[in-house]
Amino acid sequence: MKQYLFSALILTAMMSSCSSTQNQTKTKGFTKLFDGKTTGGWHTYGKTTAGNKWTVADGTLHFDPAVTGDGGGDLTTDKEYSNFHLKLEWKVSKNANSGVIYYVYEDAAKYGATYSTGLEMQVLDNDGHPDGKITKHRAGDLYDIIKSSSEPVKPVGEWNVAEIISKDGKLEQYLNGVKVVATTLWDDNWKAMVAKSKFAGWENWGTFKSGKIALQDHGDEVWYRNIMIKEL
Repeated sequence: MKQYLFSALILTAMMSSCSSTQNQTKTKGFTKLFDGKTTGGWHTYGKTTAGNKWTVADGTLHFDPAVTGDGGGDLTTDKEYSNFHLKLEWKVSKNANSGVIYYVYEDAAKYGATYSTGLEMQVLDNDGHPDGKITKHRAGDLYDIIKSSSEPVKPVGEWNVAEIISKDGKLEQYLNGVKVVATTLWDDNWKAMVAKSKFAGWENWGTFKSGKIALQDHGDEVWYRNIMIKEL
């Protein structure tokens, strides 16, 4: 019996070590954008600090519309990024809408919102929110530009893993390990897609090759965690 228990302990330790090594490999070269404790490194778009509707609890960034006061707005990184691999997890409440917006050029006087310049990976309750009925507006889509090739999104209340990889104009979006969008930015085909979208005529939309990353306040309850980035 003692020998059995000893062997079981050894096997458990080996499995734990293997799991730890795998996790380290997955995060090697990545920098945390969210420390799990504070909103350090982030601010509300056009302001210097984060609004109080963005709360931190249990290692998550939680947008809570029930918090009183005028403390909303899209949460935006202090730093700009050009070539990058972004990883994060998100979950939404019933009927909720949000988004991960990137290549945001922050000039609030000229561009009133993060989405005035930035591209968006949609975060959504597909079944509950009206946007779920609109093509190219569903979870994982490159919002209003490219429809996801499949929909591996998880049910409301469950965590989804999102990844955005952009390098030298080559863009890929992943949802729960599945590549759902792939395209080339800023070439003639990109310009043609933009010209057929709601962003046609928006000055400089989708043209910036460096910018900030934002988490959207769409007025609905949403959570984000394990936000990290690798510059490529």
